[in-house]
Amino acid sequence: MKTYTLHRTQFLPYPLDEVFPFFESPENLGSITPRWLKFRFITPLPIDMREGAVIEYTISWLGIPIRWKTLISSYNPPHSFSDTQLEGPYARWEHTHSFREVDGGTEMTDTVHYALPFGVLGRFAHACAIRRQVEAIFEHRATVLSDLIANRRRKADQAST
Repeated sequence: MKTYTLHRTQFLPYPLDEVFPFFESPENLGSITPRWLKFRFITPLPIDMREGAVIEYTISWLGIPIRWKTLISSYNPPHSFSDTQLEGPYARWEHTHSFREVDGGTEMTDTVHYALPFGVLGRFAHACAIRRQVEAIFEHRATVLSDLIANRRRKADQAST
């Protein structure tokens, strides 16, 4: 089984104590997922984020709904957490979210190790489409994150006045 790795680092101009809570809240997952995936929770909200939590949702790929079950396999606030696919479209999906306070904000790093089923057919699908789709998901996240965190900050500021 061929394993692929996606590694992305992004600077967010917000302190760690604002960035980590955004990411540790599963409810925000839908807002950072591209609309074309049609992300929907199955697990009732709110979700208690902790090691051992299981989150179920559906996505749509080429119009086909796909059920995905994720285990929060490690949880080390405010520095990192990892989710591992228990059931879903990949033969392997392990995603580690890491956060580090840096001058002027937070450095966020995503590292995903993933593999596709179906041997040579999976490798062919990766080369033709899947690699670009996985990259597009994380590009979308990078594009929308700063605005989403800024909006969350504005709402918190308005609520406190």
